[in-house]
Amino acid sequence: MIEIDGSYGEGGGQVLRTSLSLAAITGQAIRIKHIRAKRSKPGLAAQHLTSVRAAATICQAKVWGDALESTTLEFTPGSSAQAGNYTFDVTEARQGGSAGTVNLILQTILLPLALAKGDSQVTLRGGTHIAHSPPFTCVEQVYLPILTQLGVKAQAKLNAWGWYPRGGGEVELGISGGSSLSGLTLLERGTLQQVRGLAVVTELPSHIPQRMALRAENLLHQANLKAQVQPLRERGIGPGAGIFLTADYEHSRAGFSALGRLGLPAEQVAQIACQELLDFHQTGAPVDVHLADQLLLPTALASEASQYRVAQISTHLTTNAWVIEKFGLARITIDEAEKLVAISPVG
Repeated sequence: MIEIDGSYGEGGGQVLRTSLSLAAITGQAIRIKHIRAKRSKPGLAAQHLTSVRAAATICQAKVWGDALESTTLEFTPGSSAQAGNYTFDVTEARQGGSAGTVNLILQTILLPLALAKGDSQVTLRGGTHIAHSPPFTCVEQVYLPILTQLGVKAQAKLNAWGWYPRGGGEVELGISGGSSLSGLTLLERGTLQQVRGLAVVTELPSHIPQRMALRAENLLHQANLKAQVQPLRERGIGPGAGIFLTADYEHSRAGFSALGRLGLPAEQVAQIACQELLDFHQTGAPVDVHLADQLLLPTALASEASQYRVAQISTHLTTNAWVIEKFGLARITIDEAEKLVAISPVG
């Protein structure tokens, strides 16, 4: 049983997600202690508990410690990951429901099912656009297309928007099994082709997305960037607002977002997302700080070596590298001076 210290590095939920994915893929039993030890509320929250149960379901694992606020977990796979039709609902993890994000559950089970024999259909219910986690729009526009380049065949569709605190969102995920992952070399991003975006609200007046879109386009045009942001008013079970920008470069893409909240003007929401995009654009790097750590797991499972240059070396990146090396799947070298990540799969 592989022992993993959940307080290592950034000490958050990523240690758990990567460990669960690799346990389901390799069949290795794991024991994780001090889960999310560096968070204000340590232990398993609703979305983490749902991730544990989702991973257990697809590989028929025996689990000990799968309870809310649990800080220790034992997970023993009973089989390789099995393709199938699955539904995982974050609201079932806690009495009274939850807006916990479904996108982290998606990241936990996607690669095990992509490597399994057969195709899978997965329905995920809960939060889709939640603070401090990747919004579904960035998963759809950036993460999944990059995985497609590596050989993963998966598509996702948003059926309903889910914001904090009510959730109620739904994502449908279709995965073609039997994927064979290739390596990735991404050292230069090339020229910027376009910036495209969505300014979205549910259960709020239509002038709010229009103001977000207009402000974003003006800011980006002032920086001499081509941009088109579409304002949308969608239906949802509760009010919510956000702006989601995708920068398409010749060889890569990057995603940026900001969520509205009470008392924050629409124009300021747009400004937050635009500033993140402009800061990244000035780095010249092909891989943004969020995608940098998300690429480690698929490249560690690839048949060839990979290397890519990142805008920033984050603790999420170094922590994820540490977890992956615990399973002996790859050697990962991070050159902080050159901001270069190199992954050499073992065997």
